[in-house]
Amino acid sequence: MAKNNGDDKKPARTKADIEADLAAARTRLSANVASLIDEVHPSRIAERQVEGVKQMASAEFDNAKSQFIDADGNARVGRIVAIGGAVAGAIAFLVLLKVLGARHDK
Repeated sequence: MAKNNGDDKKPARTKADIEADLAAARTRLSANVASLIDEVHPSRIAERQVEGVKQMASAEFDNAKSQFIDADGNARVGRIVAIGGAVAGAIAFLVLLKVLGARHDK
């Protein structure tokens, strides 16, 4: 261990200083290891994945909802009518195909 001969601008460290530094280093290392374990533990990975899927599903639901509900909470009637008309048209087309198919089979 080098002695402090007065040329050095840093004061000599005491045993208590060194022990305090070591204790602080141990605490940091312990926290880092705990964080690493939390990061790589399979159950935590699964929890993060589930949370990510939930957030994505919520975002997609909100996106779909915004197509039919405006920011004020009112229904976007024009879009709802357009979708309803498309569904009604598709059902009418399928009924027409069934009727024409039944006539053709006779």
